[in-house]
Amino acid sequence: MRTVRTTAAAVTVALAAGAASVAAGRLASGAALTAPPGRPLPTEPRLTVHATAPGQITLTRDLASLRPGTYGLAGDGSHAVVGPVLDDAPHSADTVVRRLERVTHGDLKPGDSVWLTPNVYVGNPGATLGLDHADVDIPGELGSLPAWFVPGARGTWIIAVHGLGTTREHAMNLMRPLHARHVPVLALAYRGDLGAPRSPDGLNHLGETEWRDVDAAIRYAVRYGARKVVLLGWSTGATMALRAAARSTLRDRVAGLVLDSPVLSWETTLRALAAARHTPSALLPLAVRAAQGRANLTADRSGTDPLDGVTVPTVVFHGPGDRVAPWTLSRRLARAHPGLVTLHTVRDAPHAAMWNADPEFYEESLRRFLTPLV
Repeated sequence: MRTVRTTAAAVTVALAAGAASVAAGRLASGAALTAPPGRPLPTEPRLTVHATAPGQITLTRDLASLRPGTYGLAGDGSHAVVGPVLDDAPHSADTVVRRLERVTHGDLKPGDSVWLTPNVYVGNPGATLGLDHADVDIPGELGSLPAWFVPGARGTWIIAVHGLGTTREHAMNLMRPLHARHVPVLALAYRGDLGAPRSPDGLNHLGETEWRDVDAAIRYAVRYGARKVVLLGWSTGATMALRAAARSTLRDRVAGLVLDSPVLSWETTLRALAAARHTPSALLPLAVRAAQGRANLTADRSGTDPLDGVTVPTVVFHGPGDRVAPWTLSRRLARAHPGLVTLHTVRDAPHAAMWNADPEFYEESLRRFLTPLV
């Protein structure tokens, strides 16, 4: 009898441990599958505002606050734009002083918790950039998808697709230079975004189902006069662009791809996000399996070519500072397709912020790529 009780207790403990592991894996998988648009990814550290002065802001010293370039600085109820580090400004050993370009809304006070974001602009293209635009609704698989359309004289449209941790406001970073070249821009909100339909299961599928909303945007663009489209995507938006270019029934209208920090392996990205939430390494495989089961994702297969079925010119902006989507996968993609893919490596830039690190380089590289396509 004692042996039976001991065995039963061991089984109970094992079942409880197994259930706890499954629950932990499910919780860890939520780092990507339930990440709300416009909120910081777990890889992005919270910084503290230590002081402000005209044209200056003092932040916690961190690798993030030392990044070169221009970023949005978001807090709970506030948004500002910060420029480069001011090396000649006095600061303590624990702080860094950056140029404060402007405060978009809210207040920045000492003690506030903030984070850097690629979203430099908030609002809409008219109020924020002074660009004529239309609020349009794109008929999608799950319902109406809100989008901004900035008109232009050229027959090739840019369809801009944001990714993890941002909103369609991200596209405004590039709207002025694109508008100056008379290129129409369609920036859409897709399933799960504010104002767009929810995914049936309420989860982010890391582009594996969301690409159908990009397909809907292509159909909309062609219906309203686009002869060709160039798909421009950040993060999982780049994944959606790749899927649409390969699977859309109108893929012959896709003239090119612009991929910024592309998520080329959802498993690798999910592991990175779960690890950034301090998930123990032993539970990371469980997080991947939980995500695969919850979102019905297809397992990444070693040797699979992300560009399979895509034959259009492609430019990739990516860098080794990306902790969400490995730059090494973009480098491998470019090496596998030397005549089709051009990789621009951007140093010291976090995920989906390649423009922020060096806007002039990014815009000039983009101009050269688009010139023969538009």
